[in-house]
Amino acid sequence: MKTLGMLDYAVFLVYFFIVAFYGWWVYRQKKAKDENSKDFFLAKDSLTWWAIGASLIASNISAEQFIGMSGSGFKMGLAIATYEWMAAATLLIVAIFFIPVYLKNKIYTMPQFLHQRYNGTVAMIMAVFWLLLYVVVNLTSILYLGALAIHSISGINLTACMYLLAFFAIIITLGGMKVIGYTDVIQVFFLILGGLATTYLALDLVATHFGSSGVLKGFNLLTEKAEDHFHMIFKKDNENYLDLPGLSVLIGGMWIVNLNYWGCNQYITQRALGADIKTARSGILFASFLKLLMPVIVVLPGIAAYVLYKEGYGDFHTAMSQGGEVAPDTAYPVLLNLLPAGLKGLSFAALTAAVVASLAGKANSIATIFTLDIYKKVINKTAHEDKQVVVGRITVIAAMIIAIVIAPLLGIDKKGGFQFIQEYTGFFSPGIFAMFILGFFWKKTTSNAALFATVGGFVLSVAFKFLPLVMNLEFLSASGFSKLVTQKDGRMLYEIPFIDRMGFVFLISVVVMYLISIYETKRGVVTNGLEIDSSMFKTSRSFAVGALIICGLLVALYTIYW
Repeated sequence: MKTLGMLDYAVFLVYFFIVAFYGWWVYRQKKAKDENSKDFFLAKDSLTWWAIGASLIASNISAEQFIGMSGSGFKMGLAIATYEWMAAATLLIVAIFFIPVYLKNKIYTMPQFLHQRYNGTVAMIMAVFWLLLYVVVNLTSILYLGALAIHSISGINLTACMYLLAFFAIIITLGGMKVIGYTDVIQVFFLILGGLATTYLALDLVATHFGSSGVLKGFNLLTEKAEDHFHMIFKKDNENYLDLPGLSVLIGGMWIVNLNYWGCNQYITQRALGADIKTARSGILFASFLKLLMPVIVVLPGIAAYVLYKEGYGDFHTAMSQGGEVAPDTAYPVLLNLLPAGLKGLSFAALTAAVVASLAGKANSIATIFTLDIYKKVINKTAHEDKQVVVGRITVIAAMIIAIVIAPLLGIDKKGGFQFIQEYTGFFSPGIFAMFILGFFWKKTTSNAALFATVGGFVLSVAFKFLPLVMNLEFLSASGFSKLVTQKDGRMLYEIPFIDRMGFVFLISVVVMYLISIYETKRGVVTNGLEIDSSMFKTSRSFAVGALIICGLLVALYTIYW
């Protein structure tokens, strides 16, 4: 196994001390003022637009992207970048339509929104659900995949890697959202710099292998030697169609994945909820621009690894084999092990920065929901500000300990880490998004309708996944919404791609919510509407120009790599 050299450790320590010192300085500045719960959990009126944008990216990009998305790039190519590029468009929608609703109605947590819009029952159910999801699935998977990647690169014991990552994240998180937000700027700097360094090396290796040199030559060789890896839209005969089902990634369930993640997720929206509308929108626009860059960092290295593997470069075949089969998720660690001394330490710091920032952001959101939506409302309704901050810090430590215990038990299937996380969190996305979108923009939506979306959406998602209908109707296969597969017992089943499955569940949830709401309002049920007016959605000229540039770039990218 490869290990880090002294120069690599030196570079990594420089990164560590910069983040630690800057975080300490921000914390000392913050301590000069009276600390309250709004400051600790939201950094109320403290984060600049560039800190919000950087923190959004730092919280989002983690080992599941560096390792899992690079692995998906190795397996299926540039098409996996649709998650990143569509997120850029989604962030614009969130900035224009979602954030103004939250800020106008003084929403600080997602359960608070549900309590204000529906009732305490819906809010409490979802608060408990989000805590379980964030701790058991998200925090745990980030910790496990991050430790696995660092173990593969450094040779440090896997358990020790988990402890070190958790400790580093706890130290940052205990300082509150302001410390997280501003240290995330440093984290993103290392993330992008180290990520670009790895991409540079990967492309140069491809060029060198074919007797040339230079990054541009390497990229041209990638498009030539792996032409099938540069298509954004899969046809039905593609083996990866079930993961990315054709046009559905543009007009179907992929929007639900993104809008739910970026617009209805405490982990993400929390960065903007403590700012004014102009600052929040500017920060989100900045994050949208950074999203356009992410595939260069997390997808291209995977495609380069595919070409080098196919060409039999070095020990790629041996290093990427597990149990006699190729393991796509090892592509990025294998590439990092080829980096020269010093540069490897920089890329190692980038990966660590991504993992730690995501862990800190997730832990802060867990503490926010538990303290403000469960502890303050159920356990101790009279808890003063100092007590809430203490409870928040205890929650951070407890959540990380739980993640450390559960992480070794985590199983990642053959789809790869990124696809694994996307599919299984997708069980909950359609119902939650239906509940939020109708709650935003239709005043007649009732609490019982929201309860159906909460429970019924999950049940429908499970049903579509594990109880596919036995049928021989060719029109379903021809429709592009499902793929005919043969089971071991010879039966013909139509397996619905999970992105399409989310689209179906969302539509069903909306229809049923509509019918329930119409029935209840006719019987006199009163609903709690939000304060909304059309002026909330007007944007500044600078934001509009930035949004148009992003949309133009996305159209160009999809046109070139269709």
